[in-house]
Amino acid sequence: MNPMDDQLCVDSIKKVTEIFGGKWSFIIMGELHTGPKRFNELGKKLGISTKSLSDALKSLESNGVISRTVMPTIPVTVEYSLTEKGRDFERVFMEMREWGKKWLKPNV
Repeated sequence: MNPMDDQLCVDSIKKVTEIFGGKWSFIIMGELHTGPKRFNELGKKLGISTKSLSDALKSLESNGVISRTVMPTIPVTVEYSLTEKGRDFERVFMEMREWGKKWLKPNV
């Protein structure tokens, strides 16, 4: 392998872990995999604090893997969904899930 390819690989993995390295990022991505969700819906489903959810969603949105849509309702409804970039990560997400099922023992 070319040393330049090695560095590109390291840089790429480093950037991916910066995007998805947060405690809640993968869990949020997993929830959005099934379709768009509202902020409160995600919070209740995940049992996450409002601040942690807001921070994670802002990070994922700023990295282009989720989109935020504001609905003109009263009160305002905000919905989050995966972007094309986020949906493209699904393959990686599913492989990680399969690896976990194979190699990680459930807490009994």
